[in-house]
Amino acid sequence: MNKNKTLIAVLNSILPVLLAFVLGGIIIVAIGENPFTTYWILIQRSLLSVRGFMNTIHYACPMILTGLAIAVTFKAGIFNMGVEGSFLLGGFFAGIVGAYLPDMAPIPLKILCIVVGMLFAIGPALLRAYLKVDEMVVTLMLNYALSKILEYLATGPFRDMASGYVATPTIGVNAMFSRFGSARLTPFVFVTLAAVIIMYLLMNRSAMGYEITSIGKNSCFAEASGMRCQRKIIILMLISGALAGLSGAGYMMSEQF
Repeated sequence: MNKNKTLIAVLNSILPVLLAFVLGGIIIVAIGENPFTTYWILIQRSLLSVRGFMNTIHYACPMILTGLAIAVTFKAGIFNMGVEGSFLLGGFFAGIVGAYLPDMAPIPLKILCIVVGMLFAIGPALLRAYLKVDEMVVTLMLNYALSKILEYLATGPFRDMASGYVATPTIGVNAMFSRFGSARLTPFVFVTLAAVIIMYLLMNRSAMGYEITSIGKNSCFAEASGMRCQRKIIILMLISGALAGLSGAGYMMSEQF
């Protein structure tokens, strides 16, 4: 039984990638190019060279964290579609702190940027837990609202007037994650790895993880057995938002600046 589950999990991971390659190959052939040559160059430059592999890991870090932010809510049967908004919010405010407090010591400033970037809206969690509001609708609407609010802030109060295009001020050097050599990879990869390990232990080696899984399988039974489902949903939504905010903050501090 366990072997079958493992096989299904592996197939679920591999098949979408293979289908993407097939569909991409059809498009490449349609425009008159060789898909095998294209894919070979893609793999060679992204995985088979030290610098390319480091760059790939660098760009994967925000995707890992945002994917994790969505995955943890799926365990409880909740669909948090507000990850994009939390990502933007985290990146924006981490950038503001890094730009307006450039003289702080490097380590405290980086920690402060990350903590501020992990701030997120508690509204969807409360609405979902206490009023049974559909979290998909609320979080999707919040994405749009947050993007408009941040657009106003970036083009108005926090705009860098010395820049030739619309942007907030560049963060201070002390807030930037330094790169490893000529590659784009930064120490933020260790922050990402730590977050993955912590979430793995939380979801698979703790009582809270067991309760979250139980809520996802049958929330009524979990409530009847004494689990505080509303509280767990709030905590889970907050964790999801924090992970997305961390992703945005890290991307700002290691790539966009």
